[in-house]
Amino acid sequence: MQDNAVEKIFWGRTKIAAAGALLFFTKDSIVQVLIFELKYKQHKKAGLLLGNLIGMELSKLKKFNSIDFLIPIPISAKKARSRSFNQAQIICEGILQFWPGKKITNNLKKINTGLTQTHKDRVQRGMTKLPIFYLQRPEVLCNKNLLLVDDVVTTGATIESACICLEVAKPKTISLATAAYTLN
Repeated sequence: MQDNAVEKIFWGRTKIAAAGALLFFTKDSIVQVLIFELKYKQHKKAGLLLGNLIGMELSKLKKFNSIDFLIPIPISAKKARSRSFNQAQIICEGILQFWPGKKITNNLKKINTGLTQTHKDRVQRGMTKLPIFYLQRPEVLCNKNLLLVDDVVTTGATIESACICLEVAKPKTISLATAAYTLN
């Protein structure tokens, strides 16, 4: 898409080769219901559906053909215990059902800061500059084309932090696919 709003939010912040969101997220929308069901009601089928739809679209786009690894945005250990899964991981699994030959890697890990972005507004999210991720085995990602996967992108603060961490591995490119982009 020309004038891609998702790519624009990273201009001047971090180097993203390509980015896209499947849907727009607005309050009281069906997209909000799907994300809520996935994250808070443990309905993995919602994540698999979102992943399947993303996978169908990615498989058609040349600019994503060279992706070597899908990297789900990690969640804290506390959230993983309460949810019993990482919603971005489920979305990745759904993507692979329609985009064969790609691999998921979980080298990106969340630092347990105890802080959540969920209840912050756009300004507060943008001000979060603490490192929130660390990288295991960066050599595996060296000179590879990476695709970060998340459920919702709002300000891009989480993705920016992930990219800064991933750049240590010296990947060829970092791209982004997200289920939804917040409009408000």
